[in-house]
Order: sequence, then C-alpha cells, then structure tokens
Amino acid sequence: MMPAIARPQAILFDLDDTMWPIAPVIAAAEQRVHAWLAQHAPRVAAACTVEDLRARRLALLGSDPVFAADLGALRRAGLELAFREHGEDCALLDAAMDEFHAARNAVTLWPDVLPVLSALRPHVRLGTLTNGNANLAAIGLDQHFELSLSAREVGVPKPDPAIFHAACAALGLAPAEVLYVGDDLLLDVRAAQAAGLRAAWMRRQGSTAALAHGVVPDLVCTDFHDLLAWLHTTQA
Repeated sequence: MMPAIARPQAILFDLDDTMWPIAPVIAAAEQRVHAWLAQHAPRVAAACTVEDLRARRLALLGSDPVFAADLGALRRAGLELAFREHGEDCALLDAAMDEFHAARNAVTLWPDVLPVLSALRPHVRLGTLTNGNANLAAIGLDQHFELSLSAREVGVPKPDPAIFHAACAALGLAPAEVLYVGDDLLLDVRAAQAAGLRAAWMRRQGSTAALAHGVVPDLVCTDFHDLLAWLHTTQA
C-alpha cells in the first residue's frame, strides 16, 4: 500500500541507474576512447589498457577535493598523466574528452521514463540532481525539467547535504517540500533524508538490493509508473 503523505511541491531525480542503466554506457564510452587513443595517441593506447586508465583515475581521486565533485575533471586528469608519461600531445586531450562525452550521453532510457515524465509535468515541478556528468540537452531530456544541477556546479557531491539544499534553494522550496528519487540507498535515499527531503528508492525490477544500514525510504518504487501512481494518491 502506498504511503499516505502530502504531495511534494517538486520531485528531484537522480540520473544514472535511475533513468537509464549506466554501467554499459561507461564501458562503451571507455572502449571508444581507447580506440580513439589507438589512432591519435598510440603510445598511450599501447601502454595503458582501459583498466589501467581506470586505476589511474581511482588513484587520483583522493588527491584533490575537486575530483569528488567533478568526474569529468578527474577523467581528464587521469588521461593527462598518461599523455605526459608516454610523450603524447596534451593538446589532444579536449578531443579525447569529446569522444568520451559523446558516448557517455548515448544512454538508453528505461521505457517507463519518458511517458511518466510527460505525465508528471502538469502536476508537480521536476528537476534533476546528480553526481555525474550526463548532458540532458545532448540526451534530449532537458525540456522536462526546470532545474538540472550537478555536483560539479555546486562544488560538492552527494551525500553532502549542501548539494540537496542548493537544489531546494534554486527551486525556492523548503527541503520538506521536495521528494528526491534515486536508486542508491545511501547516496540518494539516506543522504536526501538527512538533508531534510523525503526520498523515494527507485528499486527497479530484478534489483537484488535490500534495505540496509537502517535506511527506511519514504516510498519504494519499481519503476516510474509506481511513482506516478503514488502521486495520484497524494493530497495536494
């Protein structure tokens, strides 16, 4: 039975693994970049596998607090280290990152996402809040949201309460008036609740994730249709 709580004034959505599966997208993007490197920076491609480049990024993550909030900057910094180490032209870094972003934004939405976003828009304000670097305009989703905010723009990533508060402030709403929807129990659900928002856990069909760490979502959905059905049961 759906919880009987007041209708939110706005719904904010996580993106990766909430609106589309992200693992295959990143894997394809990294392979595309490596193929590009083989043509344009062959010494890097010969010396570094995709896994090697990933390990470089992870090793850099704790070296600068900027990287936690800007995954694009982290990826570029990892590539720059490899370019310098193997004597390739760093002027090519922008083109390499363009290759990555083109593939990173080639996502496949879950089929419930578009129809439900269209159905939600007349009833509630919509926005997105992400730690990632998806480009909603490139994906073709930006017209559904009045606000799209990333960790890079705010300067801190989830689970920091500041990123949630920045989104609420941009909407002109108190945190309690906003529902956050995401797939991650800790970064999305627990973090949003700790910042004063209500939180919906998007537990898609087939997910084996279980409630843990004492997290109790305000709402559990298996897809966006569940979210729409719940909204229709709430009191304005």
